Amino acid sequence: MKMTGGPGSLQMKMFLLILAVIIAFSTWYYTQDLVQKLQQREKQIVQLYANSLEYISSPNSQTVDYTFPLEIIKQIDFPLVLVDSRVTPPIDSVVAIRNFTFDSTLNEQKRKELIKQTILELSTFHQPILVMYEGQILNKIYYGDSDLIKRLKFYPVLQIIFAVFFIIIAYISFSYLKKNEQSNIWVGMARETAHQLGTPISSLLGWEEILRINNKEPEKVADVANEMHNDLERLNKIANRFSKIGSKTELKMENVNDIVNKVIDYFKRRLPHFSKIVEIKTEGSENVRALVNIDLFEWVLENLIKNAIDALEDKKEGSILVRIIDLPKSVEIEVEDNGKGIEFKNRKDIFRPGYSTKKRGWGLGLSLSKRIIKEYHKGKIFVKQSGLNQGTTFLITLNKN
Repeated sequence: MKMTGGPGSLQMKMFLLILAVIIAFSTWYYTQDLVQKLQQREKQIVQLYANSLEYISSPNSQTVDYTFPLEIIKQIDFPLVLVDSRVTPPIDSVVAIRNFTFDSTLNEQKRKELIKQTILELSTFHQPILVMYEGQILNKIYYGDSDLIKRLKFYPVLQIIFAVFFIIIAYISFSYLKKNEQSNIWVGMARETAHQLGTPISSLLGWEEILRINNKEPEKVADVANEMHNDLERLNKIANRFSKIGSKTELKMENVNDIVNKVIDYFKRRLPHFSKIVEIKTEGSENVRALVNIDLFEWVLENLIKNAIDALEDKKEGSILVRIIDLPKSVEIEVEDNGKGIEFKNRKDIFRPGYSTKKRGWGLGLSLSKRIIKEYHKGKIFVKQSGLNQGTTFLITLNKN
């Protein structure tokens, strides 16, 4: 099983990078558009103020309503300096200053230098608006950006920092979960391997001891040899199963009934070892064929039936039913038990590597089963029905072509 970072990990990194670029660009574009609209609005206010000054300067302005320019001035919430272009030097031509705060302790000379510096700074932000009368420049209006615009200009930077921070946290969390999942899989695979190999190896050790005791009785030696052969076949099957995980799997049209019956017979021979009475039976269509890999599909059935037996832990008598349903394009296999059931909130978690409700469970059986059915057989496996103390029904869907 290949556990190193593969295409999925690379795709996630690319997705996070593209997401960061999209967030940064969209934030910058939206903010720039908003800033430009606000700057245009402020320019219109300054232009309106300049027009009102031009109108006041006109000889026909005796009947003008002077409250209108005052109302315009009230709307100005950004830095503004009005200078008289007919007076030199410019520092002595300041007519009005708005939205500036000066230190009251400054002397006249330092105050003038500060005003001069302010005018130079404002001229770098925007071209001054001219107040004209009969082709002559009467005044120049220097203005800057409001506090709102200044904050909006820094907003994309803050947004991008936040987005980058969020993506870094998301990536670290994703990497941690991925590593944790991989760790669970490795531990589970090691334990599953030990579990799978443990039974036939223990059996072989037992047969070896019997051979030592009965080495002079040919009939018993022959029986022991047959049992040892069965255990060796079991070991070979286990090795084949693990070798197929992570490699390309060949699927063939096989008789599903034969596979199911073989697995059930295997468990029936072992049922006397369980401290409960369990009935395992089949029903449904006969001679059903589907595309399967026998070794891997048997593994899935063994996991489901073993889980079903474990779910009967509090019952002295239990039943397990394997139902085979033949459909036009697919085959459905239901594994139903009358055990303790699965809570609804845990239905999605049971297929997650490392998740188990058993005291000594490793949380790998159902995870491997899902991988085998979904990735190798291109089928489906899920909990069809379950409830607390109502039993559980797993449904497997296999393809015919």
